[in-house]
Amino acid sequence: MNPPFAKVFLDTSVIFAAVLSPQGGARMVLRLGEIGYLRLMVGPQVLRECEEVVRRKAPGSLSDLALLLNAAHVEMTPEASPKALEQALQWISYPPDARILAEALEARADGLVTHDARHLLTLPPDALPLRMGTPSDLLGWLRQSLTQQAR
Repeated sequence: MNPPFAKVFLDTSVIFAAVLSPQGGARMVLRLGEIGYLRLMVGPQVLRECEEVVRRKAPGSLSDLALLLNAAHVEMTPEASPKALEQALQWISYPPDARILAEALEARADGLVTHDARHLLTLPPDALPLRMGTPSDLLGWLRQSLTQQAR
């Protein structure tokens, strides 16, 4: 069975939540990458932010960050092109989040998973070629898909 969101781009907030908590939706998303059910991706901007946030807020968890990303087979995507960044800036005026959206667009992700309700989750759902939501949203979409496939 193939999930409807096979390629999922992770935002910094989701990775940080997974590092801090072994329970919860963020860690479950990483587990789905670990078993190969989802193809998880991050871009250079996200990776830089993750390392900076973990070093600042939970320095003892830096090795956990590396282990989780490795175990979940998280792929590094290329830097966003100027064209993708220009496109993202049409929707998001805050440059760091625009760069994250641009990296997700450049990677041709099916979905972007984030906790960023200020800039990313406020975008109109039909405006973008990918679906955006929280880890809980993604798990709900996957559950719904499995239910429909079982019928």
